Amino acid sequence: MKPILIGLIGGSASGKTSFLRDLAKEFNSNELCIISQDNYYIHRDFITKDQNGIHNFDLPSSFNLELYISHLKELKQGNTVHKDEYTFYNSAPKTLAFVPTPLIIIEGIFTFLPKEAFDLFDYKIFIDVQHNLMLNRRIKRDFEERGFDLEDVTYRWENHVFPAYEQYILPFRDMVDIIIPNNEHYANGLKILTSFFKTLL
Repeated sequence: MKPILIGLIGGSASGKTSFLRDLAKEFNSNELCIISQDNYYIHRDFITKDQNGIHNFDLPSSFNLELYISHLKELKQGNTVHKDEYTFYNSAPKTLAFVPTPLIIIEGIFTFLPKEAFDLFDYKIFIDVQHNLMLNRRIKRDFEERGFDLEDVTYRWENHVFPAYEQYILPFRDMVDIIIPNNEHYANGLKILTSFFKTLL
């Protein structure tokens, strides 16, 4: 069957990765392929800095969107694409092979940008979480995984993350096919989406 392209979007720390990890457990590797848009970040040396000299990763310009769109088109045609894995410190990335399966999910914060990308998706999903919960989860995640202190995380949230969420991400909540609430847990949404995807297969 021709690959079905599914886009999943949500704010930082909304639970996209966890949700898709649990979703993947319900399918075989030859049925579902999950791709993170993070792999299309440009090198950190070229990331825009704010007025205080801090890299702002929460801008569309931080991604190679031209290559991203090109790969979406290739995948939708059933072609395998290759991309160097993104690592936060750009240290020795490995080359990833994205092999098209019947269901292909692309997740990220700017999955649907620009409009050309939005129009390529067959189904669109939004992970919806209250703003304060996303902040709390991001503080916990960035402290444990990246060693960022509270001041750094709060600065980035107030100056980069939340403004980008309001401008570039939140508007898509009214434009998607499915909204998955994740204030407490996404279990119900996961069950419904799993059943729907299985009918597509």
